Amino acid sequence: MTGQSLSMKMTDLQDLYTEQLQDVYSAEHQLLEALDEMAQAAGTPELKEGFELHAGQTREQIGRLEQILGGLGAQPGGVTCKAMQGLVAEAREMVEKKADPAVRDAGLIAAAQRAEHYEIAAYGTLRTYAELLGRTQDAALLQTTEDEEKATDLKLTGLARSINMQALG
Repeated sequence: MTGQSLSMKMTDLQDLYTEQLQDVYSAEHQLLEALDEMAQAAGTPELKEGFELHAGQTREQIGRLEQILGGLGAQPGGVTCKAMQGLVAEAREMVEKKADPAVRDAGLIAAAQRAEHYEIAAYGTLRTYAELLGRTQDAALLQTTEDEEKATDLKLTGLARSINMQALG
């Protein structure tokens, strides 16, 4: 699932929690770079603004992850999220496609929502691990991020309603 060495031994949930935090940290950095590209490619001002706002929110989420990892005495790097690599590659393909602006925007929303759903799943799992490990402050921070990801997904759904209609032609 990650680019981390297969030789690293995980002995308990704490090890898995730390590795998964590093994985989502990688995912957020990859998505942040892609969001800037997606904002530039967006044809609809509302979508461009949505991607820009989510980029700002992603920077805050990265800060939360750094705080949590610091509290564990762990470094943020060292893991590459391969799932997000694939999602970002698909988003970049949409950015580069020759397409009607409304069609491209509909495709960008689809790519963004796939990434959001991945993040919602990751943060929900991490929050559960934090709760099981008795790390209540971590759990609260992770719940905040999960809630933000869900809200972003709902905003994208709202934008898709009008943009998808435009893409119909």
